[in-house]
Amino acid sequence: MRMLSMLFAAALAGCGVSETATVAATVGAAKAKEAEQAKSLPAQVQGKLDEAAKVAEQKREEAEGR
Repeated sequence: MRMLSMLFAAALAGCGVSETATVAATVGAAKAKEAEQAKSLPAQVQGKLDEAAKVAEQKREEAEGR
């Protein structure tokens, strides 16, 4: 009976280890994706700023032309 209890406990401990490893891998993949997206953020912001400046310039020119 004692051997069976130890075997059962070892099996449960093994499940926890693999679950922890799976969670760690999932979190790691999510963090890598987040870091990759963060790299492209400055270029996206700069593109939006450039576009807004262009629209503002067009509106200014239209206002002066009237």
